Amino acid sequence: MSFNTFLGPAAPELGWVPAPRYLLRRDRIQRIMKNVPIGRLLEIGPGAGALLVEFSNRGFKCEALESSPEAQKLTKEFMSKFDCSLPINESEHADWDGQFDVICVFDVLEHIENDREVLEKWSSWLKPGGTFLLSVPAHMKSWNSRDIWAGHYRRYEKEGLIDLIEKAGYSIERFECYGFPLANLTEVLGNPFYSLNVSNREKSGVVGRKRGTELSGTDRTTDLKFYPFLKSFVGKVAIWIFVNVQRLFLSTDMGNGYIVKAIKH
Repeated sequence: MSFNTFLGPAAPELGWVPAPRYLLRRDRIQRIMKNVPIGRLLEIGPGAGALLVEFSNRGFKCEALESSPEAQKLTKEFMSKFDCSLPINESEHADWDGQFDVICVFDVLEHIENDREVLEKWSSWLKPGGTFLLSVPAHMKSWNSRDIWAGHYRRYEKEGLIDLIEKAGYSIERFECYGFPLANLTEVLGNPFYSLNVSNREKSGVVGRKRGTELSGTDRTTDLKFYPFLKSFVGKVAIWIFVNVQRLFLSTDMGNGYIVKAIKH
């Protein structure tokens, strides 16, 4: 277990470490969240819960919504490593309407078949004027083995995502395309590994989007191999460079993921 200011929390002993794409996204989320007032925050599908640890440390009153038993177990163990105690809900509560100041959903919407319906539901949980922070993978032309491995229904295009969010009851305040060029490169380089993982899962009888979704937020088998380099001085310098380079391209459509900050009407 470790907490590095630059890399954030990690727990290799639990099988979870930050990946390069996660670190690029984390940088943008942290910068956007700097201007969000402290309040009650819900993260949906938090994976291990690394960002929840950091949100809690900033003073947000946090809780999680996680339906996967494996992810719930990992989140609880991860939280305990960092002395962070918060509710981890396996299903929504009837009294959530209009209760949250902030809702965060990072790389979850692409796992849900009826995305418009769930966006409207999440909007109902926000207070009027509440902040909605979302990330999704970008560009269907970039569909690859990792999308299949993770149980995705789709990737998103800029105009379609803007239209979807606005029709669900939000006003978009900030829209970024993040990840270029590092995340684009790691996605291409990682495709053979995920192709092999998909093949191995099928051979062992592990198939279907639901199972892929359950494992996608917690399975860091590939990332664990590269984490010793990532946390080295050279690795940190490399990530620092790419974090700063991606900032030059946020207003383009060249990255492989979108981050949206929206406000409930």
